Amino acid sequence: MSPLRQAGRRAAPLVPPPAAPSVSRSQNQQCLPPWDEPFFPPSRHRCLPLLWAGVRARMISTSLEHHDFTWKTSMASRFMQTDIVNALRKGDRQRASIMLSNLQQTKEALTSEDFSYILEYCAEAPDPLFVMETLELMNVKSIDISKSHYRSVTRALSQGGYSKEALKLLTLLGEKECSYAALPIFNIFLSACSTNLNDAESCLEIMENHLLGKSEITFCELLKVVVLQRNLSAVHDLWKDCTRYYSPSIVTQRKFVKAFSTLGDLQSAYRILQRMVVLAGERTDHLRVSSKRRCQSTRLDIPVPALHEVEDLKLVSDYDLTSSSQGKMGTEECLIDAQPELLRVETQSSKHEQLKGYVSFISDGDNLGDNSEPDNGRMPKTLSSAPIAVKNVLRWAFNDIIHACVYLDNCQLSEQLFLEMHKIGLRPSRFTYDGFIKCVIAGKGVAHAIKVIEVMDRRGIRPYDSTLVALSVDHSKSLQLDLAEHFLGRISDIQPEHIHAFNALLSGCDIMNEPERALRILAKMRRLDLKPHIWTYEIMFSLFGNVNVPYEEGNMLSHADVSKRISIIEMDMLNHEIRHSFVSMKNLIRAFGAEGMIDEMLRYLNVAENVLWNMDPYQKSDLYGIVLHALVKAKETPKAIRTFKIMRSWGLPTNTAIYNIMIECCKLLPCVKSAGALLSLMFRDGCCPTVVTFTSLLKVVLAKEDFEGALDLLDLCITEGIQPDIEIFNTILSEANAKGNIHVVEYIIECIHRAKIRPDESTLWYTFCAYVDQELYNTALEALQVLSMRMISLDASILKEKGAALEDLILSEDPDAELKIIRTFEATEECSAAALLNLRWCVTMGSTISWSPKDNLWARRLASSYDANKRPVS
Repeated sequence: MSPLRQAGRRAAPLVPPPAAPSVSRSQNQQCLPPWDEPFFPPSRHRCLPLLWAGVRARMISTSLEHHDFTWKTSMASRFMQTDIVNALRKGDRQRASIMLSNLQQTKEALTSEDFSYILEYCAEAPDPLFVMETLELMNVKSIDISKSHYRSVTRALSQGGYSKEALKLLTLLGEKECSYAALPIFNIFLSACSTNLNDAESCLEIMENHLLGKSEITFCELLKVVVLQRNLSAVHDLWKDCTRYYSPSIVTQRKFVKAFSTLGDLQSAYRILQRMVVLAGERTDHLRVSSKRRCQSTRLDIPVPALHEVEDLKLVSDYDLTSSSQGKMGTEECLIDAQPELLRVETQSSKHEQLKGYVSFISDGDNLGDNSEPDNGRMPKTLSSAPIAVKNVLRWAFNDIIHACVYLDNCQLSEQLFLEMHKIGLRPSRFTYDGFIKCVIAGKGVAHAIKVIEVMDRRGIRPYDSTLVALSVDHSKSLQLDLAEHFLGRISDIQPEHIHAFNALLSGCDIMNEPERALRILAKMRRLDLKPHIWTYEIMFSLFGNVNVPYEEGNMLSHADVSKRISIIEMDMLNHEIRHSFVSMKNLIRAFGAEGMIDEMLRYLNVAENVLWNMDPYQKSDLYGIVLHALVKAKETPKAIRTFKIMRSWGLPTNTAIYNIMIECCKLLPCVKSAGALLSLMFRDGCCPTVVTFTSLLKVVLAKEDFEGALDLLDLCITEGIQPDIEIFNTILSEANAKGNIHVVEYIIECIHRAKIRPDESTLWYTFCAYVDQELYNTALEALQVLSMRMISLDASILKEKGAALEDLILSEDPDAELKIIRTFEATEECSAAALLNLRWCVTMGSTISWSPKDNLWARRLASSYDANKRPVS
């Protein structure tokens, strides 16, 4: 019993009746006890002010959510409806049903207004079951449903999932009210069935049968349906019909811009945007902001007549791939034709000028206001006095297309739209900058995006967290880890979806081998209580799964450290209830193999086969390839052969890389016959040999000190059309240097030069050491000088041009000259830095620098010996 009822009973000197029996839902025709009937006894007239105060307080409290509802019935009916709604809010449906059934027992005749507040609540909830129960009672009492109640009932049924019942109600409504006044109720149904194409088609059929026509809101609701169906052709049809009979408001046009942008047709979206700019400049479309902060047009929405000669709108459920692909692929060409000269961005001649251009027009754009204040003549008169609501809608349309450019990789259009906003005096919002910066990152690079961020910082505009995340991820991909960490630190509110930015930074730490930075990032994740992803653990196994590699071989101390690290990572995975993936297990097995922990590696290989039950044969073959490589590197020949036989017996697919590993394993035997057998199996499995295959075969032949056979293999590699690399030549040079065979060294050096391959540091080292071991010091200096120049360039003209610029560094007497040489070249030009250091050392030893290596006596002697076809002997 409510407190209001208790207060009324205390005020009246009446003997309370006995307790009321419990009434089930099936007994809803039974009367309630006297103290629950909605009318007040005559003897309680003294407490009416108190009762009305309670009713009024309850009405105020319950109408906060439905502030648009107005009472049009008696106080007793208000009181009863409020009690029913409160019972529904509390979840006491049985009590609400009982009170609803007793509503018919009032002394006055019931009207549709006696159910208004109940239906209004059911529409907002939504509560379709109680609506149907209310309609059943109204039908029993022969109470007609007004049009306003049709709105509530339709909304409750359609939003509650009872679309069939709602369609039946709409059919009755169409038969009863064959006028355009019923169209808004059909629009309510279309708004609720945006995910069900069949319901929308049924509703359209009813509308056509009763000649209701279509209003502007109808087109907007149908637009939601076809966008969710990804039906671009239907969107074009809707726009065609809407513009045929209407001059759509700026709000409706913005919805079509968003629809076309979502489906990838930027050409159509841009053309509608141009219409919006013109409409905003004409100041003919006025907007108002609703109580829900939505912009609405103030003009009348007059429906389109449903004439027989009008072409019917058909909704096709399948997605028109042809129209979509044409809209996406033909965007670039069509936009050029559609855009006025105002939007064309001049091509900058250099990267510096491009960055300067960005700063120029972005900075000017930020100076523009977004209101009607004086603009010092810079703002075009078209939007100088446009209402704020119109500018907001126009800005949203620009944002829709700019953000669509991110997914369609159309940086050019985003730049032009951003420039157009500047031209018409429309201030970009933070959301605009978010889409524009992401487009710039993808199209122009992160350096241009940084310039935009700097302008935003100067203007006091704080970027979105998603913008900072995009910048951090791109810097991580370009291995600029300091900047990536900086932008990651600027994020104000770290969300779980930002984990990919941390993972990208950890991946960069893995590539750059910076475990200390990775530990700092992981500690920050722990402080922020950011749950790791499986990708996080995959990177962690790669980052912390080894200690000494690749700097030195593993030992007992490093093995213990690796075991401890991996156990900690796996325990953390267990705490977060994350299972191993194929990549995490792959990185884990590779880490054990790199450290030489063979037993642990084989144990986890067995675990992977048992745990990763959905692993396909190719993934399993990939794991076996990693294991075979580690076994051969650890010189575990019997285990490698046994593992390879297991692969063959299980029928796992093999590839060229696995055969290359096993051919190299034959070097440990050494057995040329086994290598030939593996080569035969390789051809039988359809694997073609590569330069790595011939390099592995060379190692097997050279293990027997058969230089003649090695040179024959080298000739065969070239004859087969396989382009040799510097590694295959260095393989022969290494063994020739170890055996002191200078003739082979000189022959291979000339082969490298004839193949037009630049030597590397290993080539110089093997050649120099071969001469030094034979105490041929002058020849060693000549060879070092010639090979160092060939490292810089093989083209004589380019070498002379570079030599004139680099000679000052080589001949400099500055004590820090070597440090300057190293700093002059980036990490990708280590060969050039090493070559310059070698030449500086040659000058220090008394050699003279000549930038024409072909004139060197040593080089000429090697060339003449090769031309005489003198095959070196072992």
